[in-house]
Amino acid sequence: MFTTRPTLQGTFGMASSTHWLASQTAMAILEDGGNAYDAAVAAGFVLHVAEPHLNGPAGEVPALLAPAGGPVRVLCGQGVAPQGATVAHYTSLGLSLVPGTGPLAAAVPGAFDAWMLLLRDHGTRSLRTVLDYAVGYAERGVPAVERIGETVSTVRELFTTEWTDSASVYLPHGRPPAPGELLKNPALASTWRRLLAEAEAAGPDREEQIEAARRVWREGFVAEALLGAAARPTLDTLGERHTGTLTGDDLAAWRATYEEPASLDAGDWTVCKPGAWSQGPSLLQQLALLPEDFAYDPEDPACVHRLVEGTKLAMADREAWYGDASPAPLDALLSPEYAAARRALIDETASARLRPGTPVPGTEPRLPPYTVPGPDVPVEAAGAGEPTVGRNGATRGDTCHIDVVDRWGNMISATPSGGWLHSNPVIPELGFPLGTRLQMTWLTPGLPGTLTPGRRPRTTLSPSLALRDGEPVLAFGTPGGDQQDQWQLTFLLGAMSRPAVRGSLDLQGAIDAPNWHTESFPGSFYPRTMRPASVTVEGRMRGDVVEGLRERGHEVTVGPAWSEGRLCAVARDPRTGVLAAAANPRGMQGYAVGR
Repeated sequence: MFTTRPTLQGTFGMASSTHWLASQTAMAILEDGGNAYDAAVAAGFVLHVAEPHLNGPAGEVPALLAPAGGPVRVLCGQGVAPQGATVAHYTSLGLSLVPGTGPLAAAVPGAFDAWMLLLRDHGTRSLRTVLDYAVGYAERGVPAVERIGETVSTVRELFTTEWTDSASVYLPHGRPPAPGELLKNPALASTWRRLLAEAEAAGPDREEQIEAARRVWREGFVAEALLGAAARPTLDTLGERHTGTLTGDDLAAWRATYEEPASLDAGDWTVCKPGAWSQGPSLLQQLALLPEDFAYDPEDPACVHRLVEGTKLAMADREAWYGDASPAPLDALLSPEYAAARRALIDETASARLRPGTPVPGTEPRLPPYTVPGPDVPVEAAGAGEPTVGRNGATRGDTCHIDVVDRWGNMISATPSGGWLHSNPVIPELGFPLGTRLQMTWLTPGLPGTLTPGRRPRTTLSPSLALRDGEPVLAFGTPGGDQQDQWQLTFLLGAMSRPAVRGSLDLQGAIDAPNWHTESFPGSFYPRTMRPASVTVEGRMRGDVVEGLRERGHEVTVGPAWSEGRLCAVARDPRTGVLAAAANPRGMQGYAVGR
């Protein structure tokens, strides 16, 4: 079967990410003797420079790691709501939704501390070694990819009239950067150089320096600049100037943490995800809804229909039960009995209803308020396909991804996001903006996702790691907001079912296969819309599949030929030690490297 590229194979190390510079940075660290965790950290900081429209240091990063011979763990780099971020405060401002941009939407930044914790506990290289690549790119510039210029063009007026510190970085010549034009960020390079100097002044010990860097971020010059940005009245999505709620106490108190993963056994496979503070368990629910005799065939309309309907049920449960404000009944949601009851709801007709279940007897699901766009609203305005940016900075955001496996068998899947160049104004002293992850909370009291001080907003970020016969074999993930666990479902089913290529999982074939997504549930990003019975498919999807979906009642939108999914993946065969990797060709940006 045709694939755009080969699935890479080797025995030394493999990396796959959403930008070739990050992938090659990870490989350079491996070549220098570092392990998969050193490589992921270095690549993560390069992504802040190479994909600033998709992530930044003040964003967030969840990751799944499988240390050689050790258990799978979740690294939580999702910051919490500040103590002043109460429903009462936001509603007193006349708000019914958290804005999509501006400091009111800023959670405690999580990405930097998570990368530092990973480097301290699982890495081997010095802080300077892993940061040097990002410092060099920020100083000398990276050739801008098309989407950076497109994103900046969308918010150009906002930058020139209001967010002028952002204009100084992203409109350096009075215009958005052209594709291939060197994009520099000297303020970011200076930030990392100063942080390194202060960290190294703490002493020669590697861990001492990493801990010193974490203190500088929480309590030093970085914290001072972050707090100044939060306190500055800023024009946001609502067309008003608001200040944020982030305080010094919030920054000083928060730490990245490790957790047990949520998991599901599917035959000889075990799939691991972050907990229900993310949307990750929705992938597990989608898998649980498949019948025992299910045979995956992406060219069978009946198969695609069943997957779409299962996605709707899982995402309805996401809306009713997932969140950090109250514990999600994950054991019940993933139980065979509950899956069987939910599976019985799937028939031959597309559902246009949001149908959460009742996993625990005596409890009732509660759904948040959401908007259904009218028939005159274009699909693009409703947010189909890749997340988009509006004129005043209204955004559904987008994301990066990194997977690495090394010759010792260490494996990691990480999904950095947030702190986008269009989320908040660039902080001139630092070279990057605050994030906006609080837009994923609700201002309706009593929901699992209600805005709650000290609690994590339910994120769409959803890295994945899969074991076979108890051994870690596959790390994968994708950008795409609410689409992440839809695209990962079809990739995983493809990787599990496709014939092996040269003895390895056919990662590239599973990535390249035509894909789809539905928005028949409330979106996680402002303005929180849904499109009942919708399915968006790639233009490469066979005509009989499209017609078969329409005959079953789906509202099908046919998108561009290569528009659904931006997956990355690495794999390891524990029997032979052979490593493999693949990356998404869509967008002409993601690459896998290895040897």
